[in-house]
Amino acid sequence: MRSRLVAGVLATGAAAGIVANVIITSRIAASHGVPLPVTEWVYLVVALLLPALGWLLATRRPELRYGWLLLVSALILGLGLTGTGLSIVGGAPVWLASPLFAVSAVFPGLNWIFLPLLFPEGRLPSRRWRAFAWISGIAIAVHTAGLLLSGDAVRQPMRVTESPLALFAVLSAAAGQLITWIMAAIGFCGLVLRWRRSARVERRQYAWMVGGVAVSLLGGVAPAFYTSLPMLSLLGMVAMAGALPVAIGVTMVRHRLFDIGIGIRGSRLHLIFDMRPTADEVLSDLGTALEDTPEPAEQLGKVTAAVRTALEASWAAVTLADGTRVVAGREEGQATLTVPVPGGLGRIECGPRSVGMLTRVDRRLLEALAVPAGLAIQSAGLVTRLVNAQEAERRRIERNIHDGVQQQLVALIAGLELARSTGASPDMLAHLREQARQTLADLRELAAGIHPSVLSQGGLVEAVEERCSRLPVRTTVISDPGLRTRRFADEVEGAMYFTVNEAVANALKHASAAAVEVRLSHAGGRLRAVVADDGKGFDPGATARRGLATLSDRLNALGGGLDLDTSPGKGTRVNAWVPVDG
Repeated sequence: MRSRLVAGVLATGAAAGIVANVIITSRIAASHGVPLPVTEWVYLVVALLLPALGWLLATRRPELRYGWLLLVSALILGLGLTGTGLSIVGGAPVWLASPLFAVSAVFPGLNWIFLPLLFPEGRLPSRRWRAFAWISGIAIAVHTAGLLLSGDAVRQPMRVTESPLALFAVLSAAAGQLITWIMAAIGFCGLVLRWRRSARVERRQYAWMVGGVAVSLLGGVAPAFYTSLPMLSLLGMVAMAGALPVAIGVTMVRHRLFDIGIGIRGSRLHLIFDMRPTADEVLSDLGTALEDTPEPAEQLGKVTAAVRTALEASWAAVTLADGTRVVAGREEGQATLTVPVPGGLGRIECGPRSVGMLTRVDRRLLEALAVPAGLAIQSAGLVTRLVNAQEAERRRIERNIHDGVQQQLVALIAGLELARSTGASPDMLAHLREQARQTLADLRELAAGIHPSVLSQGGLVEAVEERCSRLPVRTTVISDPGLRTRRFADEVEGAMYFTVNEAVANALKHASAAAVEVRLSHAGGRLRAVVADDGKGFDPGATARRGLATLSDRLNALGGGLDLDTSPGKGTRVNAWVPVDG
């Protein structure tokens, strides 16, 4: 709302100054008994294009600096024209007419130097142009200050010698104007080079700007050569003031500059603004699409397609840290815009736009899309790790059955066959009975590793106590009051049980612990299990987390997490939690 108000004030001030100049000119013409030339009306219409165009861009695309630059240039034009008219008519206060007349020196600099230089994003093409911009700005300031200090001397050369200050001011104004023209010529050459080096799509936009600047420069120097032909001088002023806004307007309509084009509503033509969706709209649509796409691999494809559509790029790609690449569109040429995915998970790249150039707004949109891309990459990695963990667990169970229980059953069957054929002695039968009991115990132990029956029947606390009661070291299990009778979802209880089981097993196998403490608690909507031992500890940065990494993925899939606190010689503390209702 504030940007619209400021844009309206600037555009109104610029238009008022331009109209005031025409009114003053018409009064002068009327005093001489001649009608106002048609070219003055043409000049009025053409000059008003600049504030109209600036207001259009500043209100519709306030994030772009270029619209505001056009408005400032239009305001300078209006003030300068008003000052010129007042100076010609005379009778106006010096404190008003002189500053307004001096401001007229700023417009050529903006029109010839900064509007082409900052085209189309409102920023310098590169750091190498900083010195050029500074020199140009100083030259324009010197020209303006010289006009302001010289007063009437600049318009009455015979009075220059009356005052050393006037002489200095006039020389300063002349020097500033000369340097401004030189810098305008250099800037025009740079614009031509940018046009020649630009991509095919951008070249058409730059071509109109090159033509507009050329016409404006020719119009600016015309009055110096055709002072005896007022009509040609006026046409030169029309070209100077109107060439650039016309060129920019045509580029917007024909080549979608600033994402503005021509559309048809019913039977009438109208301008279409912001043809690409905003960042909020893109993220909202993408969020809905990701909710409807549970598979993480497909989610990456959705993100990539959303990037390509939102930026209207010829292609887009999401590259993971491991080199995996998901591409939307036909990848041709180098990427024109690349942003990293937060967390070092990869990067998002996109090729050139089908129409126009990628801007800072596009970069901000791409950075916003990098967030859901990171979530999709994390989901894909989590699912991959869980699938791999499940496959590894299946193979472990298969190997244990093949190498353990299966061999025991084969030996038991062979012993029974031998007993049947030879007549079993009491000692043989006792041996076979003990062998069968051992096989049964091994089967129960194997089943407990998959999902212990005590967990299904008695709950988490009872299952943890049963598991710790068989440990060869002193183990203490502490639980919150009431937690023993609480039941949670099967996946929650299973994840917490196996986390405790793995932590305890690591304490025995790797830490050489003499005592283990297991604490189960439920508070703040979280079910928490803490396993602490007095073992030798380890360096977590140099040692793999063993089976805890898989369990951490399992907890993450439930919305929880796992923290590891350990260091050499100080024991290990495993803190696992999952969110639960109540």
